[in-house]
Amino acid sequence: MPGSSIEFRVVILAVVLAILGIATFLSDYDLRLAILAILAAISVIGLYFAFGLAGMIHLAQGAFVGIGAYFSAVLVLRTGLSPWITVLIATAATTLISALLAYPMHRTKSHYLALITVGFNVSFEVIIRNWISMTGGYDGIGGIPLLRIGTPLRSELEFFYIAVAALIVCALIASLLRTSHIGRAMVAVRDDELAAAASGINVARTKTLAFVICSGYGGLSGALYAHYSGFISPDDFSLGRSIILLSMLIVGGEFSILGAIVGAVVLSYLPEWLRFVGGGYMAVFGLLMLGVLIIMPNGIMGSLRSRWRLAMSKDR
Repeated sequence: MPGSSIEFRVVILAVVLAILGIATFLSDYDLRLAILAILAAISVIGLYFAFGLAGMIHLAQGAFVGIGAYFSAVLVLRTGLSPWITVLIATAATTLISALLAYPMHRTKSHYLALITVGFNVSFEVIIRNWISMTGGYDGIGGIPLLRIGTPLRSELEFFYIAVAALIVCALIASLLRTSHIGRAMVAVRDDELAAAASGINVARTKTLAFVICSGYGGLSGALYAHYSGFISPDDFSLGRSIILLSMLIVGGEFSILGAIVGAVVLSYLPEWLRFVGGGYMAVFGLLMLGVLIIMPNGIMGSLRSRWRLAMSKDR
């Protein structure tokens, strides 16, 4: 159904362009919510590789977001380097750290991998809460310089466009990787490791690469967040955050890059939509999650895409 797929993408492009136009009329508060949703989406696109393509249960994305954030913040404050440079260095450092962690894990089964990543996230929290001289402990790190293009990006709208540009680049890279032999190898490993190995795919390298790409996206997201908010603390990178990031992918559609973005936006805005609930927010959140997964087992975008193709086939 190539025609229906192209038409579907045209509709999505039109929506994106409309959002960019509407952004100029949004309040600073609305723009801030949008920026946080976009930065979350970058992390969730990373999870698309580990969980969606390679079938790895990765529950430490919050920690890798934190590594990127703390690395860039500490580096820029102690060296005076440009924030743009520290963002790139922090992303590279996060990727390297994830590679060191990933390779010994490639033989573990999915449920053991989940436990290992949970342990890593918890350990990361303990380290940043107690390494006070480096991370500020529970008090966090403040006074992190803003990104700048000539002058610091002080307005929400300016950073919004930077965040959108970063998201588009990340999504395009993800799309290219997905359609390359790397993406096809990840899918083959997810579907059947033995068959993938028999066909000549290096399973260990493929799983390691999926984990590293995932974590690298998280590191970039965290570094950008640090230079947007100007303040970071351990609470921003908890195990709970990792679970929410994975939930974003599942709700949006784990087999789709666009689903990763939609899931991040929906769950980022959900607290605002449920403010009237008050203390019962988490209960309602859980029920909504359950409802979405029952009604749309392939996630929001998976279900919408299926219905779109069905509608287009009937029209023809």
